Amino acid sequence: MKDEVQPLLPGNAEPVNDTYDRSTPRPDVRTSPENVILHLPGPMGPGESEVKDSRSINNDSYNPLLNRDLEHPTSNTDTMIHLLKGNIGTGILAMPDAFRNAGLVVGTLGTLLMGVICTHCMHILVKCAHELCIRTEVPALGFSDVVETSFSTGPLIIRKHSRLVRYLVNIFLCITQLGFCCVYFVFVSANLQEVIAHYFIKLDLRVYLAALLLPMILLNCVKNLKYLMPASLFASILTVIGLAITFYYMLQDLPSTSTREAFASWSKLPLYFGTAIYAFEGIGVVLPLENNMKTPQDFGGWTGVLNTGMVIVAALYTSVGFFGYLKYGEKVILGSITLNLPPTEILAQSVRVMMALAIFLSYGLQFYVPVGIIWPVIKDKFQTERGQKIGEYALRTGLVIVTFALAAAIPNLGAVISLVGAVSSSTLALIFPPVIEIITFWEKGLGKYNWILWKDIFIMIFGVLGFGFGTYASIMNIVSPVN
Repeated sequence: MKDEVQPLLPGNAEPVNDTYDRSTPRPDVRTSPENVILHLPGPMGPGESEVKDSRSINNDSYNPLLNRDLEHPTSNTDTMIHLLKGNIGTGILAMPDAFRNAGLVVGTLGTLLMGVICTHCMHILVKCAHELCIRTEVPALGFSDVVETSFSTGPLIIRKHSRLVRYLVNIFLCITQLGFCCVYFVFVSANLQEVIAHYFIKLDLRVYLAALLLPMILLNCVKNLKYLMPASLFASILTVIGLAITFYYMLQDLPSTSTREAFASWSKLPLYFGTAIYAFEGIGVVLPLENNMKTPQDFGGWTGVLNTGMVIVAALYTSVGFFGYLKYGEKVILGSITLNLPPTEILAQSVRVMMALAIFLSYGLQFYVPVGIIWPVIKDKFQTERGQKIGEYALRTGLVIVTFALAAAIPNLGAVISLVGAVSSSTLALIFPPVIEIITFWEKGLGKYNWILWKDIFIMIFGVLGFGFGTYASIMNIVSPVN
């Protein structure tokens, strides 16, 4: 399961300053107890300085790819698996609902187009990271590092805002991950409700949410991620099996395409955008994966790891959305295709149980992002080691309760997915990358006739419109659900 987002597992920031010790090997983020896939650094400490001025360095001979010292670098195959895992999760199960809000034609073309744009933004992020690594002579940068460094080495007028945009990225990362956790709560509860209602008794969804609260708290008291990796692997296996069985049901007795809408109404398109962009949420894993590759030069390019992986992702999203909507039509409003499988068949019920368990086990991995960003900020408020230990557990418990409360307040799975996608995923995937590219290459030039500038402006407008209309439509759908 896409350990959603994934974005997802925070780590300590690479210092982006004049005191960077290049003689010290970079830790392998795959095996570090505080880092598995993602490098999502928090704010710099009080003793850290600003990044170097690009004009004082201007060392184009520095190659960051040759200065990465990893104990256990990942192969191309490992990177591909992590990339797929970071992009495939609960979002893919909501794609039939997205197609219902767009129609077969618009949904198909729109999903493929969105996949192209999101993949291009991933390439933008990697390209800018390499350029900024050369300027600051550090081997690797995380997402928030890149946005801060681009501002601090960009035009003079925006340099003073570098720390602010770093905080802004971290805030959106927290919002995104906590939103994913809310979706996880609702997803697990909804699937358990369907199974238990069929065999035993039908209870309100909030009963299942309350029953999951304590297990979720206990799961997220595990601070060392290496103890969660077996659970993550098991969850991935369950996800693959669950998707295979779901396809088995979707592809049986398909009706004619003429029985489904090719073009939905304009009013529903923002909901489609929110759900689709939620699914394409893997931009947070791009830099950590590229940073840990044995051959990072194989990550980009037309036939590189990134393009190959995203083609597979886009094909899966499109196929699940197309055939799911074609098979079940207007009945896919439940927010997950697993809830449309026939309740009278044990195989279908097993899919609900497997996917619910997989998502439950993945919650802890997603949860590390907000904890990894928030805890370093408040850690110094506690003076003793015992106080810090109690404080961290209190933070973890409090954040789980927050996601539980939000899930209980908005138990509409499809609406929550669309809202999280419109608010956070569109910002991180479609707005920040083109902004970073414009600032990073402002002085080097933006291509003939400034075509890079116009291209990035178009992507930003697309993201801002999706953010605005998608958020509004999602909120309206929560207040007054549309059928």
